[in-house]
Amino acid sequence: QVQVVESGGDLVQPGGSLRLSCAASGIRFSINAMGWYRQAPGKQRELVAIITSGGAANYADSVKGRFTISRDSAAKNTVLLQMNSLKPEDTAVYYCKVVLVRYDVWGQGTQVTVSS
Repeated sequence: QVQVVESGGDLVQPGGSLRLSCAASGIRFSINAMGWYRQAPGKQRELVAIITSGGAANYADSVKGRFTISRDSAAKNTVLLQMNSLKPEDTAVYYCKVVLVRYDVWGQGTQVTVSS
């Protein structure tokens, strides 16, 4: 059974940094991509960043230059999201999605709150 677990969410002041981690286990087939999405209260879930198995990354315009997605070289099937220069509008539940050949698997989410 595929499991996706996010960690690293926290309360941080504006201008601060956080690093989120997403670990997938129970994977029997190749992962096509892993991505981070977020959902703020009253808003739709939106793509933040995604990285393919080949290493290509795409970002939402709102986070370009501030967030970096990468694969964890020390842990298999794990991606990181480094978030710098955080803003109050980055406050949301951040979800990780694993894109497999036939279906996607979502994690339960981790809360990021940016507030003074």
